[in-house]
Amino acid sequence: GAMTQAMTQKKNQPEIVRNLINGKWLPADGGKTFPSYNPATGEVVGHAAYATVKDVDKAVEAAHAAFPAWRLTPAPKRGEILFKAAEILLRRKEELARLLTQEMGKVLPEARGDIQEAIDMAYYMAGEGRRSFGHTVPSELPNKAMMTVRSPLGVVACVTPWNFPVAIPSWKVFPALVMGNTVVLKPASDTPVVAAKFVEILVEAGVPAGVLNFITGSGAALGKALCTHPKVSLVSFTGSTEVGKGINAMCAPSLKRISMEMGGKNAILVMADADLDLAVDGIVWSAFGTSGQR
Repeated sequence: GAMTQAMTQKKNQPEIVRNLINGKWLPADGGKTFPSYNPATGEVVGHAAYATVKDVDKAVEAAHAAFPAWRLTPAPKRGEILFKAAEILLRRKEELARLLTQEMGKVLPEARGDIQEAIDMAYYMAGEGRRSFGHTVPSELPNKAMMTVRSPLGVVACVTPWNFPVAIPSWKVFPALVMGNTVVLKPASDTPVVAAKFVEILVEAGVPAGVLNFITGSGAALGKALCTHPKVSLVSFTGSTEVGKGINAMCAPSLKRISMEMGGKNAILVMADADLDLAVDGIVWSAFGTSGQR
């Protein structure tokens, strides 16, 4: 149909990906870019801004400035924005899945699953907007009422890998946003184009300027700047154990909270009473699905 035709025409023109800072799509400080390639064909999928430490600073400052108003936005309202994002993701699922396959190489049914995870996470976290309960606690003192409320932390830095380039940002960004935090997202340099589309969808859904910021470029340089920035409260990272250890060490001096999902080779125990054929199917898929990148 017309959609496929439009996509075929567009396919030959590489996307231009800029940084999103305080609601504006901007080139990197210094104007440098880097290419993102289709791993199957070597074709350039897009050119992305090669952000610098100055860009990190601007993004964190924007997130920090947007935090007071966002935390005071009622949680159900924050949830409604994520609900809108779910509906846009659902509408654009096939288009996003095709782009995801072109940029990072997993087969189309798996790419569709990647987008579906983001759709599911958006609906799930939209619901959390009406469920961020605290507790009331009995007091040992007379005439005292005690209660706990949930408070956002502040600026959350999300550093994500290439293997699930929409699902993993969704796991990190949606919970952070619905609880009233502001975000700086730094995706893998192998998948900036599909990550930018994910961010565009959140902007379209109504995430205010500065609440979600997006920077692309060197993981080492930008990661270090985020981990050592005094206005970043939490760093959420998915990637290698080696890099994770470094992030842990960089975040420790300022007592930043960290959330880390790192590499591993998981042991599998098959019990004597197991259905062997079923176990083998499960093990082969879990070890070699997505070329073992899961």
